[in-house]
Amino acid sequence: MNNPHTHQPSGTDAAKASSRSFKGAPAKLASFGLLALAAALATFAVAPIAAKETRTAAASSDASPIYGVTIPKGYRQWQLIAPAIEAEPLNELRAVLGNAKAIKAYDQGTLPFPDGTVLVKLAWKHVQSPEFAPASVPGAATTVQVMVKDSKKYAATGGWGFGRFIDGKPADLAQHQTCFACHQSLVKNHDYVFTRLAP
Repeated sequence: MNNPHTHQPSGTDAAKASSRSFKGAPAKLASFGLLALAAALATFAVAPIAAKETRTAAASSDASPIYGVTIPKGYRQWQLIAPAIEAEPLNELRAVLGNAKAIKAYDQGTLPFPDGTVLVKLAWKHVQSPEFAPASVPGAATTVQVMVKDSKKYAATGGWGFGRFIDGKPADLAQHQTCFACHQSLVKNHDYVFTRLAP
């Protein structure tokens, strides 16, 4: 049953109310549209920054602690400087490669090495050859070690930055804390570099 005291608007009153409600609609819709556009633009503006930060974080995870040294691209195509055999307990075969600046410095007998010199040492466990018993051949890879010469950036460590990598990832902080001390105590007179050019 209808409540006799409830006011029922006339058709004219309803039309006026409807007119008032839609009168502000275009302005409200425009306002919402601007907000949506602003939000979209903000998303597109932030996306490249976030991507850049992600790339930076990924890159930094591949760099050695303390020094920020990374494995150089294409180093396996560099020239050989010298091989070496490491006795027990490491029991390793090693090969040291150098970039063009390193090779030129070795060829000319230049010391100290110029900035931009990069040396990479590859190491493997040495095992007996299955085909020729007297021979030792590379077994499992153990480390890749990198030295980068930058006399300004690494002034506190003789001009050299160090990186030690296992399975492509940098070794822990403790291992990198020992690098320069070892080179300083044994080969300071050869610009902190152990490797001599093989004849």
